[in-house]
Amino acid sequence: MRRHMVCAVMGAIMVTAGWSQSLTWLDTQFNPFTIPLGVSADGSVVVGMTESFPQQSHAFRWTRALGTQYLGTLGGNASAAYGVSANGSVVVGWAHDVNGQRRAFRWTVATGMVDLGTLGGDQSGARGVSADGSVVVGWAHNGAGERRAFRWTAQTGMIDLGTLGGAESEAWAVSADGSVVAGIAQDATGEWRGFRWTAQTGMVALGTRPFSPEGSLDVSADGSVVVGTPMRGASPAFRWTEATGMIDLPRPSGVRQSQAHGVSGDGNIVVGGVDLMGRAFRWHTSGEMDDLNSTYANLIGGGATLLLATDVSPDGRYIVGVGMRGVLEAYLLDTGFPRRGDVDRNGCVDDADLLRVLFAFGRRGYRNEDLNWDGIVDDADLLQVLFHFGSGC
Repeated sequence: MRRHMVCAVMGAIMVTAGWSQSLTWLDTQFNPFTIPLGVSADGSVVVGMTESFPQQSHAFRWTRALGTQYLGTLGGNASAAYGVSANGSVVVGWAHDVNGQRRAFRWTVATGMVDLGTLGGDQSGARGVSADGSVVVGWAHNGAGERRAFRWTAQTGMIDLGTLGGAESEAWAVSADGSVVAGIAQDATGEWRGFRWTAQTGMVALGTRPFSPEGSLDVSADGSVVVGTPMRGASPAFRWTEATGMIDLPRPSGVRQSQAHGVSGDGNIVVGGVDLMGRAFRWHTSGEMDDLNSTYANLIGGGATLLLATDVSPDGRYIVGVGMRGVLEAYLLDTGFPRRGDVDRNGCVDDADLLRVLFAFGRRGYRNEDLNWDGIVDDADLLQVLFHFGSGC
């Protein structure tokens, strides 16, 4: 298929998009400490928590159109948002109830904050949500007061995912379709280990490396890649696959500690930082590692530093984290890549991208051709290629 033939089909709807990069400092300045913990697929929604003073945090949802919205609580005085669906419409986290107990919540514009309950105990917290917002994972107390990893859907309610032979576990991340869960669990000796759970395999340890509840984990769209940091402040960041096991991510010379907090949908981009709140970094499976402060120095300007990256959008384009501009502030970085409609990530929206969407048309599952990240390759994805056809070429 030649480009002039495609242009004839597109007619007047075709436009050329320019290269776009930007750094936005989120307008949560009324709170001295803000941590963004999730970003939607198109970078238009960011969620997280702010602290107005110690031990009182507030879940927030920020949008480009409306700025910061505080999501409230379940009757208490604190809350925190940890995850957001791909389209930004569903937010999950924890909030205090009227008794001051933490409870896992799922929030939408229509329902507001809904308590997801517990596993028989008095507290719970949500940590991750599937791309369509239908599956929520986290931790909940059982009747014995033990923390247990849970997977929730509206049909099943909370399901206890078990442990690795010990007493407690926590679920921290979930794949795009909700079928793979990652977290930490105690083994028979009481040691915390990283785990990966599916309905077919149950809970399987990622290896023998010890973890702590202060570490971090994230999982790729299909659940095949897990990234994280076993122990905050004391261990290097890693990337895990079944074939390789845990592989430490590279670090700058002389740096001992690194953190991995987010991974792109295809598992090829990891974001986090080096040292404890030191410099925000991004890793690529190609072996490339870049300090975001150096790569995007023209956007940051003098006197500001990006300290940590906490999440990345499924396509790897949008990164959120914490920076310093006199005070700690949350940021949203639009790296400009991949361009909208650039399915094969080569910087040019052309025939190859159009053909990939056409050949995948109608297929379900989260993949690069699913440009709006809704789980199906359809008209919306095709139009995105058409609208941006020729960009970067």
